[in-house]
Amino acid sequence: MMLERGLVFMSDTRTNAGLDDISTFRKMAIWETPGDRSITLMAAGNLATTQAVVSLLDERSKSPGDRAPSLLGVPSMFQAARMVADTLKEVIAQHADTGQRADSTFNATLILGGQIKGGPHRLFLIYPEGNFIEAGRDTPFFQIGETKYGRPILVRAYDPKMSFQAAMKLLLVSFDSTLKANLTVGAPFDFHCYEADSLCTGQTGRVAGDDPYFLSISQGWGQALREALDMLPDFKLGKDPSDA
Repeated sequence: MMLERGLVFMSDTRTNAGLDDISTFRKMAIWETPGDRSITLMAAGNLATTQAVVSLLDERSKSPGDRAPSLLGVPSMFQAARMVADTLKEVIAQHADTGQRADSTFNATLILGGQIKGGPHRLFLIYPEGNFIEAGRDTPFFQIGETKYGRPILVRAYDPKMSFQAAMKLLLVSFDSTLKANLTVGAPFDFHCYEADSLCTGQTGRVAGDDPYFLSISQGWGQALREALDMLPDFKLGKDPSDA
């Protein structure tokens, strides 16, 4: 999510290969050179693909003498997005050439955001085909994975001037609505609040499903919805024949 004061990232940790095979994996990775850049990547899709992408990016960032580009060496966030997109496309192609062939089997979608010294904080959505789009005033946030249940909440309540605290509350409400409707999404939730122009990792952490604040948000949101519904006028039906 793009804010005037920076970027807020949040990801769930549930992966599944069927209802009887559910696991917990971190879907967020962060690279930084304090004073020069902070870059955050979140992933959704095939777990083997996303882990391979993160591993390649991590290895190349630790091998400055390698010919392959590095997230810690690119001059701009746009170039970082291009590099990540190329890496994703490379991994998907490798898996498709050596393994099982099926549409979307190895696909993954990524969100990349951060800031490199000399440029503004930016946010990108990267598709499995290797192309990407950038967040802006009209599209200030991106979602990947299961999006339809939580998106209406973000659309209605997002404000670019909101604080990190308010943004965290909004994202947790959105995730709570999603996990109640879809078993493929679940706690704990990892987060990163990046302060614009800080050029270093900001506040990070993990919110568990039994976290007291998250439980209060979940219960409070449900109660607020019921009260709001009760305040709305009832729909007027035709006269019931029994009301003679």
